[in-house]
Amino acid sequence: MTIEGRCHCGAVNYIFRHTPRWATSCNCSVCRKIGALWIYAPIPQVTVTGPTISYAHGGKSLAFHSCRICGCTSHWENLLMEGETPRMAVNLLLAPPDVIATVPIRRFDGAETWSFLDPVP
Repeated sequence: MTIEGRCHCGAVNYIFRHTPRWATSCNCSVCRKIGALWIYAPIPQVTVTGPTISYAHGGKSLAFHSCRICGCTSHWENLLMEGETPRMAVNLLLAPPDVIATVPIRRFDGAETWSFLDPVP
């Protein structure tokens, strides 16, 4: 599956070449405020282009990237890849609504328990 997304002004675009099992709605302090639905893939299966700025908070394990022009958050990258499979996430909400509707959504408690709050779809 290929999913394409773009920010509000169209300056930042992504191509996601992977079939997501689900999108993650996380309630951590950052994700809750930016209003993202994350889909994940190995880094080589994602291409992001356009002018972004990044923000890393707390333990600096993730860098959230947003369009320099309109501010939409497009993706995050893992800054601590030791012992992990290199992957990244893109914001599914930047894709067309008909594409978003095809991906099941899971709720993740990134604020406290660091676990999913619902069963695997």
